[in-house]
Amino acid sequence: MIGKLQGIVDYIGDGFIILLTHGVGYKVFTPEYLTHKSTVELWIETVVREDSIRLFGFSSLQSQNLFNMLTAVSGVGPKVAMAIMGTINSDTLMSAIATGDAKTIATAPGVGKKMAEKIIVELKNKIGGVSATLFAPDPGTGSTSSALPDLLMALESLGYRRLDIIEMAQKLVNQNPTADVSTLVPMALKEISKGK
Repeated sequence: MIGKLQGIVDYIGDGFIILLTHGVGYKVFTPEYLTHKSTVELWIETVVREDSIRLFGFSSLQSQNLFNMLTAVSGVGPKVAMAIMGTINSDTLMSAIATGDAKTIATAPGVGKKMAEKIIVELKNKIGGVSATLFAPDPGTGSTSSALPDLLMALESLGYRRLDIIEMAQKLVNQNPTADVSTLVPMALKEISKGK
């Protein structure tokens, strides 16, 4: 069983790379953004089916574990898991699962609202303890991250795409745990204009 590969990205295909390692080219499916001829180290998950053996590569053990959790959800195969992970970064995905944000998960190609909700139901308890800390306000503030969904909804109504704004919105809510949506929206718009 292959656990890890280090080599040069010899070719980049649609959702996969050819990783050249000691003269052998391994076809590795990966959600990572890699550049041609770069040297990379990938944690490998080998998926064996009746008709194929496929290697899936990840830059971190956290991403590999997340892939394994996703594929453990009934109806989510490696292809769908890779589509999700290729669209949504790991921290955002774990946060979306922990907070029940099906809309963010459903932005991945091939994932509808029902599948996104199923992923949340099956993984929330497994991921909740880990990524809930991403949103947790400082102890003693007594506030929750309930402003996040409202902030996202307000920004979406202004025409912004959820995937483009979610990380910035999470950061604002974390930095201002007691702020309400009417305070957060102008702050978010200021951040968005900074990024342009």
